[in-house]
Amino acid sequence: MLKQQIASNKRRTIFLLIFFFGLLSAIGAAIGYLMIGNTRFGLAIALIIGTIYATSMIFQSTQVVMSMNGAREIGPEQAPEYYDIVEKIAMVAQIPMPKVYIIEDEALNAFATGSSPENAAVAATSGLLEVMNRTELEAVIGHEISHVRNYDIRISTIAVALASVVTMISSIGGRLMWYGGGRRRNDREDSSGALVLVFAIITIILAPMIASLVQLAISRQREYLADASSVELTQNPQAMINALKKLQSSKPMSHHVDEASAALYISDPRKNKSLKSLLQTHPPLEERIKRLEVIASSHSL
Repeated sequence: MLKQQIASNKRRTIFLLIFFFGLLSAIGAAIGYLMIGNTRFGLAIALIIGTIYATSMIFQSTQVVMSMNGAREIGPEQAPEYYDIVEKIAMVAQIPMPKVYIIEDEALNAFATGSSPENAAVAATSGLLEVMNRTELEAVIGHEISHVRNYDIRISTIAVALASVVTMISSIGGRLMWYGGGRRRNDREDSSGALVLVFAIITIILAPMIASLVQLAISRQREYLADASSVELTQNPQAMINALKKLQSSKPMSHHVDEASAALYISDPRKNKSLKSLLQTHPPLEERIKRLEVIASSHSL
């Protein structure tokens, strides 16, 4: 059951990323058609910009992300149990030891960052370290180490980058359409040209919203996968269930968390329950618990 869930989540994420590149291609082709009547040129430019932007974001410094979230690096002498657990889980996952950080905040939360296992880092709030017992903390760290091992942060970064590129290109296309596109509309007054023109305009308008929804869907799928992968590392599904139940009662983070960082945390740091499910960076904790209970029941058989 566990391996099936992990494989299913990986397939869904691959599908979503393929869809993302398809959307980026569509918006590029639409703008190319509207501006110069050449879809291939617009498609190529969009893909080049998307690739460059995503690559630059992937190689951003881990220290920058940690600094943005008010985290400070620690050694084994400052938090021996926490540091020991990170070291132990990293060894089980067969990845290099990540850097270890603490965020001084009463909220219960944690996240990992880094484009690869070689430059990864794990951060936990002081509130989490105070409330979780050892097995629960192992489950949470297992979740974060799984993000590192599964290259989730790289995938999430690519999703953020592509969503930003789609929005940026759509905005540019919308502005240019009013200045340069009108001269070419007269050249495409036949019925087929009019249909393509309408489709291109609709693509430019809807692409940013679709990109945001896909980005959030990718984030939610990676959380399910990390929960299941944590159980694989710790062999203790009940500990992960107990940890998620404690996260349900956590207060929001006391310091500001920007949009890009919010998706990194194990649960929504803003605790914004007013957002509809399609607009949430994380799947509901209740749904995550239900999935883990299925895994727990299969372990007990």
